Amino acid sequence: MNAQPTALARLRGFVLSPAQFLPVSLAQLGALWLIVVTGAAVRLTNSGLGCRHWPGCEKGHPLPAKNGHAYIEFGNRLFGAVTIAVALLAWLAARRTPALSRRLVQLSLVIFLGTLLQAPIGLLAVASDLRWPIVMLHLLLSIALLGGATVLALEVRSAQVGRVEPLVPLELRRLGLAFVVACFVLIVSGSLATAAGPHSGGGKAQDIDRLGRLQPVVYAHALVVGIFLCTFLFSLGYLGARRDRSPRLFALGAGVFVVLLGQMGLGELQWRTHLPWGLVLAHVFLAATVWIGTVALATLLWRPNVDLADR
Repeated sequence: MNAQPTALARLRGFVLSPAQFLPVSLAQLGALWLIVVTGAAVRLTNSGLGCRHWPGCEKGHPLPAKNGHAYIEFGNRLFGAVTIAVALLAWLAARRTPALSRRLVQLSLVIFLGTLLQAPIGLLAVASDLRWPIVMLHLLLSIALLGGATVLALEVRSAQVGRVEPLVPLELRRLGLAFVVACFVLIVSGSLATAAGPHSGGGKAQDIDRLGRLQPVVYAHALVVGIFLCTFLFSLGYLGARRDRSPRLFALGAGVFVVLLGQMGLGELQWRTHLPWGLVLAHVFLAATVWIGTVALATLLWRPNVDLADR
């Protein structure tokens, strides 16, 4: 008679430490990172209409037929379901981690709900024959969730090892916010360039809604690249001049800068080679990596943990 209440009491008493929750938050971050790449692969391989129904691939046929586009699209859907499950697990685990603030538990809930929202947005994208504003919303929501998962993982690490006072002045911390905004605008402009480019996302490219002409959008994208680069380089220069205060913070900034240079070089190469989808996919992967690094650097400018303190 007492077995059920005892089991329920044990369940209610189950708690996690920040060290135990950290792998869950990192798994969520990794899943959200990869779903950006798999989603981009769907669009760049013209597989967006490989499955015309949801959640099954075709009406009356839940699994994809022997068609490469269908397998790519359906594979992305399956990985999306895994990502939703991981986000749900992260939220439930966050609720059982007393060391986390209420704000962080709410952040984990927002990430889960945003990840769940991707399913109907994906359905709407297919139903609208891949109209570019909906496809673009699909990507930008993924980017926003990726930024939130980055902040969550860093905050969990801080709860585990402890936090120190900011290592840089207020002006540089504000500049960190500026280059995060500039990086997001950079991704938006890149998404607009994709919407105007040759990678329609569907099997019949001529029938897919496009955003105007490619060349003006690419020039605007290049301008945003310059703005982001200036704000980031100024911050990196400041960290370099005072790297004795926090060499690890400077190393993180330098690492993000190296990836950024690789992304810029790849962007130039893909433009000169007429945008082959493999290079564009690598460009998207590096863009997501730069975004994670940028958000991480700005977060640590404001809320550094003990790992970054000079020892």
